[in-house]
Amino acid sequence: MIDRKYPNTRFRRLRRNSKLINLVSENTLNCDDLIQPIFIKEKFNGSESIETMPEIKRFSIDSSLKEIEDIIKSGVNTVAIFPVIDPDKKDDQGSEAIKSDNFISSTIRKIKEEFPDIILIADVALDPYTTHGHDGIIKNDYVDNDATIEVLVKQSLVLANAGADIIAPSDMMDGRIKSIRSALEKAEFKDTILLSYAAKYNSKFYGPFRDAVDSASNLGKSSKETYQMNINNRNEAMHEVAMDISEGADIVMVKPAMPYLDVIQSIKQKFMIPTFAYQVSGEYSMIKLAVNNGWLDKDVMLESLVSIKRSGADAILTYAAKEISKEILKR
Repeated sequence: MIDRKYPNTRFRRLRRNSKLINLVSENTLNCDDLIQPIFIKEKFNGSESIETMPEIKRFSIDSSLKEIEDIIKSGVNTVAIFPVIDPDKKDDQGSEAIKSDNFISSTIRKIKEEFPDIILIADVALDPYTTHGHDGIIKNDYVDNDATIEVLVKQSLVLANAGADIIAPSDMMDGRIKSIRSALEKAEFKDTILLSYAAKYNSKFYGPFRDAVDSASNLGKSSKETYQMNINNRNEAMHEVAMDISEGADIVMVKPAMPYLDVIQSIKQKFMIPTFAYQVSGEYSMIKLAVNNGWLDKDVMLESLVSIKRSGADAILTYAAKEISKEILKR
């Protein structure tokens, strides 16, 4: 016979309806937590689909302005821009990256002129600019750490001068945060924020992104394992983050996101610094394909982002930012 006095605690009391569920929710994903990456292509008009990234496009400068306007209307206030460079401008040194009047600098100026209040994140790395597809300078078949940093510092100053609010080194060279921070301070860019890709793993989830920025064919079968992190390691990520914080990083980021929720949680709990996560192209595409084929419910994208927020991420770069933000505003 059931004892009607038992149990005294009934967890289902707080799940009786959606209003109660929301009232006691431990974590809430909102529009301000989302960052929309955008691919902007040189010598191009209009927009074009990316085969490996459902519903994501490359934009010309003009069409990107219309896209950003739509992103802002969706409730998202931060964008991360990634250039798709004219192949004729690529070389083995990535020299186009440090030209003050290059494509991405012109793009940043136009975006900030049109939308002065938007928070704009600019990527610091050489892979979109190199013929070999690596993030740095190659010497003797090896990405040279210190030679690469010299170029990254110059690239950072170009991006800061163009008006980027946040500089985001994604290259994983040792010591680059200190060098970039020092250069920014010396050049009077004291308020430019440094977002370090502090724990960027040598993941197989990056494939669609490399298609999007047209670096996959350049990289070929070459690996980035000598500078991106070993997927088996978590303690190493803690060391990477500690070093970048000591060198002047304002924000740290883990990339990819869902396969590394344990890393996000450990970093947030230990360092209590603003911690971002990047739901990368492979994560996005596999979820989108499953949803579009009817294999999973459409709310699985939102669920995936909530899991990242729950792990400790303060903000999430995701290709679904605009879409999910619109859904959040409807609720």
